[in-house]
Amino acid sequence: MIRVLVALLALLLPLAAVGQDAPSTGEVVYEKYCSHCHGREGDGQGVAAKRMRPEPRDFTAGKYKIRTTPNGFLPTDADLERAIRKGLPYSTMPAFENLTEAELDAVVEYIKSFSDDFEDPEAFADPIAIPSPPPYSEELAAEGRELYQAPETGCARCHGLDGRGDGSSAPTQTDDWGVHLRPANLTMPWTFRGGGTREDIYRTLNTGFNGTPMASFNGALTDEQMWAIATFITSHNQDREEPPYTNVIRAVGAENEIDLALGREVFANAPEAMLPTVGQIIQPGRDFYPSALAVKVRAVFDREDIAFLVEWDDMRAETSGTNGPDLAVRRWEEGHADAGEGAPAGGEEDGGFWGDEAVEEDDEGSFWGDEAVEEDDEGDFWGDAAVEEDDGAAVDEGGGFWGDAAVADDAGDDSGDDFWGEAEDDGGADDDFWGGGDDAAADAGPTGPDTEFSDAVAIQLPLTLPTGIARPYILFGDAQNPVELWFADMGKGDEATTYVARGTAAIAPGEGADPEVAASYENGRWSVIFKRSRQGRGTVSFDEEVFVPIAFSVWDGFNRERGNKRALTVWNHVYLEPLERPSPIGPMARAGLGVLGLELLLIGWVRRRARKKESGEPA
Repeated sequence: MIRVLVALLALLLPLAAVGQDAPSTGEVVYEKYCSHCHGREGDGQGVAAKRMRPEPRDFTAGKYKIRTTPNGFLPTDADLERAIRKGLPYSTMPAFENLTEAELDAVVEYIKSFSDDFEDPEAFADPIAIPSPPPYSEELAAEGRELYQAPETGCARCHGLDGRGDGSSAPTQTDDWGVHLRPANLTMPWTFRGGGTREDIYRTLNTGFNGTPMASFNGALTDEQMWAIATFITSHNQDREEPPYTNVIRAVGAENEIDLALGREVFANAPEAMLPTVGQIIQPGRDFYPSALAVKVRAVFDREDIAFLVEWDDMRAETSGTNGPDLAVRRWEEGHADAGEGAPAGGEEDGGFWGDEAVEEDDEGSFWGDEAVEEDDEGDFWGDAAVEEDDGAAVDEGGGFWGDAAVADDAGDDSGDDFWGEAEDDGGADDDFWGGGDDAAADAGPTGPDTEFSDAVAIQLPLTLPTGIARPYILFGDAQNPVELWFADMGKGDEATTYVARGTAAIAPGEGADPEVAASYENGRWSVIFKRSRQGRGTVSFDEEVFVPIAFSVWDGFNRERGNKRALTVWNHVYLEPLERPSPIGPMARAGLGVLGLELLLIGWVRRRARKKESGEPA
């Protein structure tokens, strides 16, 4: 009897298998590359989603940001294909250039199947026409600036007067899912998710970002006005789409003794170095989405002192709290906090800054609660890419329909894009590029509740100058290779503290004199000047014509950054050009006389040989 049952099962199993539909090519591609973030059901709730900012796109909602179709309509297949092929800069959405055309077409159809909207013929519209832009001119950029700052457009209310994402309504912007969105930093077009050219910006002004406060201006502005605004935005960086990053800070000699009272004037002749920042995602206190995307540094020196001007963009000046490089970060706070109000004060674990769950600090190895994510799993399928939310997405950033749902554009930053990939610093363009509707004065500056943590910045230097290519561990050094920190807490005014760090768990006040500091905040930008003697006591010295390793860290109090939760640069170098350049006249004169003497000797020798030859004497 048993043999008969086994035989029947053997016959039925193949029949059952035949009755099941094999997965389509689109489903196979989606499961392999997309489901980890966007979820098997396309709802944006994949296993890696909680570690990402902006959050993965919810395909079931039918709301896509970066499109060529009018506001409120679905994207074209070409729009979806472009996002998959090229990815979305400064987000966790990578470029899938490896897909074949057949795979790309199939996965686009599969993604569309998640929303019934694609079955509605009324949800489609032809792409907008994007004409060639008018010639660039300073006059057109000036006209665009006036339109941008006009109360009727509302641009400055979200993005700030100078476009750094510091508008008065910036702290309160949210998308249709209730996620805070930082307005894009319009001064960093290489971070725009939909592209940073004038054509890209014109398209965004026409289409808007579905699901965000960024509305369409089609019909509200003329084509000429939209081109003028696009021209103003690109004028920040001469239509640059590639970041002007460098890794060397050239320090130049000051004409007079360095006087901090003169402020930025001291650095008038010093070249600017832009250094990308990234999230600290290696050790506990991880910051996947720091707000700052970059720092700008200038350096000058005289015979006794050296001074650094460190600047970074920040949505709001946080000076009510305190900060420090040695403050602890609770495990559930690793990642990105959605802004001051939503985060529990004092680090209380009342549900975590995500709001709804009480995640125990030791919750099964995962501060997210429901999955067992290894502590160093950095979460996400993209390899901890940390996408800086800072989305610079200015204009079209939007986070794209691929899950950049929540771009918190924190300017800045941030970050880093980003050598960790972290790209999006939270702040991304999603936050409504034009900001709609707030009645607050455009130049009033962002408002909101005081925060527990203040903004802060630190310069990191090796305690002793390395003799080879090795550098101290970038995360505050180690026991064998300690570092010195010049730390300035914006909550303490013009005051700096020197620390010696032998790792993130071994940070102590330094013994040398603290640097002098002068800090100011204006139109979305912090400017902090550090001044210290070139000859350190037991610390690194700054000698002319020497490359000194240097790194920077930035903390955003609004983002609850402190301690090891921060944006940081890799090791760069500061090079002090000779304070006194020797005159080239002397060497040139000596070289000229030497050449002349050799020529005279050669001429005399040739003539002598000629005379001997004529007289028959042996040469």
